[in-house]
Amino acid sequence: MNSSIIRFVLGYVLKVEAVLMLLPCIVAVLYQERTGFAYLLVAAIAMTLGTLMTIRRPKNHVFYLKEGCVATALSWIFLSFFGALPFWISGEIPSLVDALFETVSGFTTTGSSILSDVEALSHCALFWRSFTHWIGGMGVLVFLLAVIPLSGGSHINLMRAESPGPSVGKLVPKIKYTAQILYVIYLGMTVVEIILLLISRMPVFDAITLSFGTAGTGGFGIKGDSIASYTALQQWIITIFMILFGVNFNAYYLILFRKFKKALQMEEVKAYFGIIFVSTAIITGSLVMGNMQFADALRHAAFQVGSIITTTGYATINFDAWSQTCRTILVLLMFVGACAGSTGGGMKVSRFIVMVKTMTKELNSYIHPKSVKKIKMDGKPIEHEVVRSINVYLITFMIIFVVSVFAISFEGHDLVTNFTAVAATINNIGPGLSMVGPDCNFGFFSDFSKLVIIFDMLAGRLELFPLLILFHPAIWKELFTQKITMRKKLKF
Repeated sequence: MNSSIIRFVLGYVLKVEAVLMLLPCIVAVLYQERTGFAYLLVAAIAMTLGTLMTIRRPKNHVFYLKEGCVATALSWIFLSFFGALPFWISGEIPSLVDALFETVSGFTTTGSSILSDVEALSHCALFWRSFTHWIGGMGVLVFLLAVIPLSGGSHINLMRAESPGPSVGKLVPKIKYTAQILYVIYLGMTVVEIILLLISRMPVFDAITLSFGTAGTGGFGIKGDSIASYTALQQWIITIFMILFGVNFNAYYLILFRKFKKALQMEEVKAYFGIIFVSTAIITGSLVMGNMQFADALRHAAFQVGSIITTTGYATINFDAWSQTCRTILVLLMFVGACAGSTGGGMKVSRFIVMVKTMTKELNSYIHPKSVKKIKMDGKPIEHEVVRSINVYLITFMIIFVVSVFAISFEGHDLVTNFTAVAATINNIGPGLSMVGPDCNFGFFSDFSKLVIIFDMLAGRLELFPLLILFHPAIWKELFTQKITMRKKLKF
């Protein structure tokens, strides 16, 4: 285990967070808010610790998937803990567990909240709250790979450990350039959304914070009614960009370099848009039958389908009051999620495509036992290892899901609340149904249940295994053995 490179990465994460935390300080100055001192204090602490951790550069820069997973999981824990401190120190969120819940929800782009009155927060806190979505959307380690001078040929393991989806690869030969391309696309789309919202006459602060939430597919609103009080045009703009940020960024890379045919032939993207179209059509029809005007029904249906499948979590209406059919569709979309390689959460469309193709292959093998057919995606055969990893992911997901629902069930809340609370957080969506619906929050849960949900949010964002590996005894045994060996060498 290369512990020195893990320490080095964690140090850089703290330094990057310290720099990013200066932005809410600027917001505090603009709005003359004293809460900015809390962010400045935490930024100073994070920068000091980060500097101490990176003064001594590691001799060995090469690390494998094991180190990549540990570094990723610890980075997100460090990031969340220090990101929560300003909320707690400023007193805007008095409970440290609540502050951690809110911050983890932000960085993991979940959007679930413990706040009953979000509008009572300072502009500084609202900005940081939304900005955590933007930071976590593409991933802080992807950002590090784009800007810091890490060398060695195995750094794709960091990207694989942090990026959502069953498989992650390079867009270009060097991983640093891949990370830079991803962030250029990410930043460019965010800026375009901000500009369009400003043209629609949305206030500057609102346009920036809501675009951060849309880009990261997060869902923290700055108003108590989420997006309901904004104009129809502004809601449509947000709808379109939520859906666009749920598309596999490989498609944007192909479009950027004028490979339009390949982009249009991506099976996952076609399936993604097909699911959105069918779901929107069914919900629109149901709402129209419930005496809602067609234009309003289409807008609300498209918005909520886009919000749920991309795991953004914004809301224009209390969809918990919709028909059973509509709510069932939305719950199913929670599990489907967006495309792999996007900023969206969930189990990912590509996994479902592979699982359906695997099921079809097994059925055909019963009819034609001697036939040998490869499962293909975009015309390319899928390796057995990928299919196996998807099956393992599904089993692990279900185990964590069941255990989490059981763990929070002791508080006595109804099954719909518990089921959708876990579904909404492990899939990084935000609102669920019943007591955690779009008009409610998660503040009523006990600290124990909140910690369970915090684990679910982190596990969902990191695709389960990078976080689970921290609980493997072999990892800590190896680190402990290394420390003892180093101490013995120092004595001699």
